[in-house]
Amino acid sequence: MRKWRVCYLAVGWGMLGIGWCGGASESKPLLTLSQEGKSEYVILLPENPTPVEQAAAQELQTHLAEITGARLPILPETQAPSGKPRILVGDCRLVRRAMTAMDPAGLAPDTIVMKTVGQDLILTGHRKRGALYAVFSFLEEHLGVRWWTPTEATIPRRPTLQVPTLDITYSPKVIDRAVRYLVATSDGVAFSHDHLRPEEQRQMGVFAARLRLNGEDMYTIPPEYGGRDRLLGWVHTFSETNFPGIKPLLPPEQYFDQHPDWYALVDGKRQKYGAQLCLTNEEMRRELTWQALQRLKAHPDATIISISQNDNNRRCQCPKCRAVEEEEGAPSGLVIRFVNAVAEEIEKHFPQVLVDTLAYQYTRKPPRQVRPRRNVIIRLCTIECSFSQPLETGEQNEPFRQDLEQWRQIAPQLYIWDYVTNFSAYLIPHPNWHVLGPNIRYFVRNKAVGIFEQGDSGSRIGEFVRLRAWVLAHLLWNPEADERKLINEFLSGYYGPAAPYLEEYIQLMSRAVQRSGVYLRCSMPDTKKWLTLDDLNQATRLFQQAQEAVRQDPAVSERVRRERLPVDLVWLQRYEEFRQQAAKEGKEFLGPADPAKACLEYLQLAHRHRVGEYRQGQPFSKYEPVLRQLFLKE
Repeated sequence: MRKWRVCYLAVGWGMLGIGWCGGASESKPLLTLSQEGKSEYVILLPENPTPVEQAAAQELQTHLAEITGARLPILPETQAPSGKPRILVGDCRLVRRAMTAMDPAGLAPDTIVMKTVGQDLILTGHRKRGALYAVFSFLEEHLGVRWWTPTEATIPRRPTLQVPTLDITYSPKVIDRAVRYLVATSDGVAFSHDHLRPEEQRQMGVFAARLRLNGEDMYTIPPEYGGRDRLLGWVHTFSETNFPGIKPLLPPEQYFDQHPDWYALVDGKRQKYGAQLCLTNEEMRRELTWQALQRLKAHPDATIISISQNDNNRRCQCPKCRAVEEEEGAPSGLVIRFVNAVAEEIEKHFPQVLVDTLAYQYTRKPPRQVRPRRNVIIRLCTIECSFSQPLETGEQNEPFRQDLEQWRQIAPQLYIWDYVTNFSAYLIPHPNWHVLGPNIRYFVRNKAVGIFEQGDSGSRIGEFVRLRAWVLAHLLWNPEADERKLINEFLSGYYGPAAPYLEEYIQLMSRAVQRSGVYLRCSMPDTKKWLTLDDLNQATRLFQQAQEAVRQDPAVSERVRRERLPVDLVWLQRYEEFRQQAAKEGKEFLGPADPAKACLEYLQLAHRHRVGEYRQGQPFSKYEPVLRQLFLKE
């Protein structure tokens, strides 16, 4: 049985505005895939299809059956019935015969091809995932299918189904695409997966594939849906990590007692924990390189390995390390010299593997002299940035902008680790809507081959987390898409008549943070620096109107009520402050008349929606007593 809730809504073709090479020609005859619920078409696969090609054909068959009522048979191309029109999926010989200039092996990663030849339809592309992504793009762009969440979708009904002639080839500019949201795509490889049931993990993985995500963070994607790009070690792999399941290359408990000189000298003492390695120690480098090679031998599917600094700023102060940093004009120079040496050895044994390292916090500034080797990826992190202003133009982000544009000039591969949530307070508004699209396009213009958007990996009731995951995934697939149109499409498709009020709420929050001039970090304790009483009153009015617009639809009404929870929490957090301000200034106060009742309702709804964490790494159970103490006499 299908696990999702299917909504039969009118969705126009091509609403996502994906940019293509080639296109549909409306002046040419249409292909009639189904007439009044009946079809002559068959779906053909290669004689020896890959599991991904098989999944692509099954997805196409299932969705066409739901749309038209006709269930097309899936056959190997060697059993193609004579005279019948065909949908060719994957690397069929018939496809190569029809498209002699196309070699799937020569296509860029994740390239899709959608082409009509006579009455046949071809859905193919890059050998690894191209056919699957071509099917998903065809269903979404030309048949109006929308997958909103892992369990909720819009499948239009069209017993008579026609599509225009097509000649489309599209290669995504962002090769490695990852979006981390617990409600949609990933709960993060760094954290425990205990709060996800096995069936949820599979639903999440299939949904991530439908959004055409493929990065390391998308661990839930089943192999038959293309799997994920395999990054060995993920991040912070030198000697210690806080992430369960990730073993560092030189753990101190194994090496420190015999080799204290391998570890950072800080304030005159070698540090077993809480610091970096001594990166000029050649004996240490040889052992770390050997360990990396052993891991690559044990994981032949890996395409990238992480050789990256620990998650702290305590770097080595020994004379040799200091001398290199001074010569390079930045601590990153020492790291890149070290990583280059490791990468050179890795290339001798695994020429196809790339080596990933961080430009993060104390290593964000590029070096003066050394250049990353051709097999080294620089993973640049936006953690210090302001997300109330675009990275490309905002005055607050000038230091980061200088670093990014310098890295662009020297890095053969640039990967961006971007932060799109508030890790200190998942459950309150975080108005970065107006920078999401511009920042992704800025990364792409600066040659980013991969982008990881780190969102709410632990919470299910953050501010429009489902919408954020969906919009970000579509922008990674096509950075030129219009994010305002994407937002409005999701709102209309998922919240129905409530959409105009929710769209105005999003704009209200964005205007509020821009007007305030606040430096909006990814770790804000509360909304005091940017959200006013007037703004919160207006947000409350908009949600009241949104709920009134859908009061006849219980399912959609529940969704709207859930999305109001961040506004409810701000009222509880700042109740006395705003109540007193309203009384003093003679302003309207739309906060709850009975805060104790409102607090209890908030807690009940949070648990009903399986809230998860209230901040990164902290379960809601640790925050609930704070709210109870404020309002509930127990």
